[in-house]
Amino acid sequence: MTEQHEAPGGVSGRALQKDIPQATVARLATYLRVLAMLADDGVAIVSSEELAVAAGVNSAKLRKDLSFLGPNGVRGVGYDVAKLRSRIEDVLGLSQGHRVVLVGAGNLGRALVGYGGFQRRGFTVVGILDSDPAVIGMPVAGLVVRDVAELAAAVAELEPTIAVITVPDDAAQDVCDRLVAFGLQSILSFAPCELVAPATVEVRRVDLAVEMQMLSFERVRNAEHAPLPEVAHAGSGRIAHRLPTSHPALQHSATPHTATSHTATEPSSKGSVVTP
Repeated sequence: MTEQHEAPGGVSGRALQKDIPQATVARLATYLRVLAMLADDGVAIVSSEELAVAAGVNSAKLRKDLSFLGPNGVRGVGYDVAKLRSRIEDVLGLSQGHRVVLVGAGNLGRALVGYGGFQRRGFTVVGILDSDPAVIGMPVAGLVVRDVAELAAAVAELEPTIAVITVPDDAAQDVCDRLVAFGLQSILSFAPCELVAPATVEVRRVDLAVEMQMLSFERVRNAEHAPLPEVAHAGSGRIAHRLPTSHPALQHSATPHTATSHTATEPSSKGSVVTP
C-alpha cells in the first residue's frame, strides 16, 4: 500500500496546520487514539468505514478530515495504520514528543502524574511542583514534588513544552502568570476559573463539572426521544409501553454517532477559554 507523507506540491504536513479547522483537530486526536489501539492489536490496514465506526463519525466526515493531511489511503484498499498514525502525529506536533510540568500536587495532580497513558501518547511528565510543605519532597510516580518557589529554575532545567495547572481556583491565575513569564506558551488548566493570558499563549480549560452537566443533558434528551418497546403483559391481551434501563437506545450503537459531541474545553480565542 502506498501512502504519501507530503501534501501535493511537496508541502509538509506542518505547513498545513494553519488550515485545519479546530473541530477537525479534535477528531484527528480521536482517530489517533483508535489507530494506536489498532496498531496494538496488530492491524496493518483499516478501511475508512471501519475507522469511522470505531471513531464514532460517518465515513464521509472522516475522509474530509483526513483530506487536510494530503494523500493518505488507497481507494479500495484502505489506510496503512502505522503510516496514517505517524502522519497524524506529525500534524498534531507529537512527532518529537512533549515534556510536561504540572503545578499542583493534590489528589488530581498526583493522579495525572501517575497516569501511564500520557507517556504512550507522547507526553512525558518531567516535573511536579506545589506550595504545600506537607507534599513537597513526596515521591510521585518516580518524581519528587518540588517547591513551587523553584518554578523558574525548574522550567529552565526541565525545558517543558506544556504546563498543567491543578491548583485551587484562587491560585490558578498567579500560577498561570508565572508560567507565562517563564516562557510557557501551552497551558492546560483544571481550575474552574477562566484564566487571562497573552494572545500568544494557548490556554485550554477542562471543567469536569460542565462535562458532567452536558452528559446529564444528553442522557435526558436521549431518554425523551428513545422509542418505547412494546411489551405484552402476561395474562392480558393488552400491549404496554416500557423502557427498561438496559434498552439499546441508552447504549452506544455500533453505527457511527452523528450527533455533535459537546466539550467544555473549546477556546473562543487565543489566551482565553470559556465554557458553554
